[in-house]
Amino acid sequence: MHRDLELARVGRRYGIRGPWVLRGVDLTITPGSLTRVEGANGTGKSTLLRLVAGIDAPTEGRITGRPRTAYVPERFPSALPFTPSGYLTHLGTVHGLSRRSAAAGAATWLERFGAAAYAATPMAQLSKGTSQKVAVAQALLAEPELLVLDEAWTGLDAEARAELERAVAERTAAGGAVVFVDHDPRRLAGVPDAIHQVVDGTLRPRTEQAASPVGPLTAVTVRGPAGGRLPADATRTAASAEEPAPGTYRLTVPASHSDVVLRALLTAHPPWHVVSVSPPDVPPDEKDRP
Repeated sequence: MHRDLELARVGRRYGIRGPWVLRGVDLTITPGSLTRVEGANGTGKSTLLRLVAGIDAPTEGRITGRPRTAYVPERFPSALPFTPSGYLTHLGTVHGLSRRSAAAGAATWLERFGAAAYAATPMAQLSKGTSQKVAVAQALLAEPELLVLDEAWTGLDAEARAELERAVAERTAAGGAVVFVDHDPRRLAGVPDAIHQVVDGTLRPRTEQAASPVGPLTAVTVRGPAGGRLPADATRTAASAEEPAPGTYRLTVPASHSDVVLRALLTAHPPWHVVSVSPPDVPPDEKDRP
């Protein structure tokens, strides 16, 4: 993503005399940013995400700086005349990939989300959870500059939910932007660069960050080269960083972004030595949720 996506005084209503769903919305999405959108049911969150994704056009106002975008809706039309592998390969070629690259990407993403066993199953026969995995895979396949997720975690199992969080971290680390809505306040808690609330048909930035929930955290202890400075991706993502001994740091990072932080440390020049990684403390109800 090379420039900002900007919504200026955007409004949306359905029908010439229909009520305004949204009005006077100002929003800037910057490269590499993660933006959470909150609001009660029926306030217009999905309408906002469809405007951001370019699926709907504003009734008034303007949207500029359109990046290459992928969108995952809460409900994915699974009754399509494809298998998951065939559907993803077809979409990959539509996005400009060669058929071989598209097929390889399809296999990779189905494997990552635990759906490889259903690659050749007609999509009409898939469960809601497996269909949602295909929906997420199709959005990530072409490495979009902007990823828009509307309750995309709904229906996914615990492993797939965690994998989607890792994919979000990878997109933002690569310079892409992600905008998401999710009913779970702990989803990517402590990570978003901005949180906005849809209230009374408009968008308001949320500023009371101290009350935000805290998601699972991973502790990473690393030792650096003499006089070395922690990589920018590591310091930007870490919730805290302590230096218990000269050149040794203990980072506390959101579990969803631990892979990105470790990659930044190990690929630095010179690389940092990872002393230990403590697994995240996941709340019991998070483990058990379907």
